[in-house]
Amino acid sequence: MKNSTKKGMFWSFPVSHFSYFFIWAIVAGYLTLWLEQVAHLNSGQAGIVFSMMAAMSLLFQPFFGFFSDRLVMKKKLVIIILIAGALIGPFFQWFFIPVLNATNGFTVAVFTGLYLSFVLNGGVGVIEQYIQRASVTNNFEYGRSRVGGSIAGMVASFVGGRIFLINPYLIFWVSSASAILCLIMFVFFNKINYENVSQVTNTSEKFSLSDVKKIFKIRNFWILGFFYMGASAIYDVFDQQFVIFFQQFFSSVSSATTVYSNTVTIQMFIEIILMLIMPKVVNKIGPRNGLLIYGFVTALRIIGTALSPNYAVVVALRLLAGFEMPLVLISIMKYIGVTFDNMYYATVYALTANFMKQVSVFIFSALAGNMYDSLGFQTTYLIMGSVVLIISIVALLFLEKPKFIDNLSDHSSENLAKKPS
Repeated sequence: MKNSTKKGMFWSFPVSHFSYFFIWAIVAGYLTLWLEQVAHLNSGQAGIVFSMMAAMSLLFQPFFGFFSDRLVMKKKLVIIILIAGALIGPFFQWFFIPVLNATNGFTVAVFTGLYLSFVLNGGVGVIEQYIQRASVTNNFEYGRSRVGGSIAGMVASFVGGRIFLINPYLIFWVSSASAILCLIMFVFFNKINYENVSQVTNTSEKFSLSDVKKIFKIRNFWILGFFYMGASAIYDVFDQQFVIFFQQFFSSVSSATTVYSNTVTIQMFIEIILMLIMPKVVNKIGPRNGLLIYGFVTALRIIGTALSPNYAVVVALRLLAGFEMPLVLISIMKYIGVTFDNMYYATVYALTANFMKQVSVFIFSALAGNMYDSLGFQTTYLIMGSVVLIISIVALLFLEKPKFIDNLSDHSSENLAKKPS
């Protein structure tokens, strides 16, 4: 089927990415502090909130992926998620504390984890896959929109603490405002070039549960999931308690915190810059190679960190994360798009990059915590890095090459036009 070269709206999509991921960054950065200082939950009760967020995401992600593939470019599910996001301020201002006072910490923690998982852990895949498909129909690179999400993380880290000091509840009202901005973008400004919708799904039939069964029979689906369960999940687990390991190189916690904060800021700048150029890089090397390079670089960073003689080497390796994140985000989006039938896009993404990864993070987090106590950080990092290395070698041998195209051009829609319809 011939693809239209007409370009649709672009600028509203980076704004959408920014406004949605700003919510993520604020909640991830300051929810724990609010739960302890304002709600006065103990560590165990606060942990239930995050456990529920992780657990419920395992329910939401597969269903959201399925419905996203059925809805394709319809915005119903996106709008529901963003309306729920707009209620974050009222939820914490008028619901959380009264329910806590009327019941107990466990009950309100369960409700909070369920709610935030719907908006964030489950909702992120819906937002991401919609904008990726929009990049195809509107003829722009997904990575250029995703820059908005990277900028959001940097802005949130800069203003979040100041907002919290003014009034702890304000962080949630700012999140609500950001969700409303994102909602406005999707309702009024995120226009789609419908001439190209056939390039992101099979318009002749609707996605059904029988199609999900077909996905489970695809060998490469399991290889990709295995790769994400190893390389990408361990990447996240490695970062969870990294700051504690980092402090070992300093005589005071304050010095370690200052250097670490500056390192993360530089990493964010690198990520933003590389997110702009990474689409061209991945187009050149191919998304499969992008995923493999990500796996091997992650293994190098973890093993190298374990063997680092001083904090300067650790910092240098940490900055590689600014390269890894854009590489894996762009590569996975492109790889699924050019390897699997686009009818399955959101479901494959939700199951591999979200669901399987989350299961693995849950398992490895518990194992890593025990290993840190019994073996120490260096030995644990060596084991984790070795696991990533082995999994990357397995992916090198068995992860299939793209089926539909040989070369990636600058625009996703032009690429997918080459697919047989």
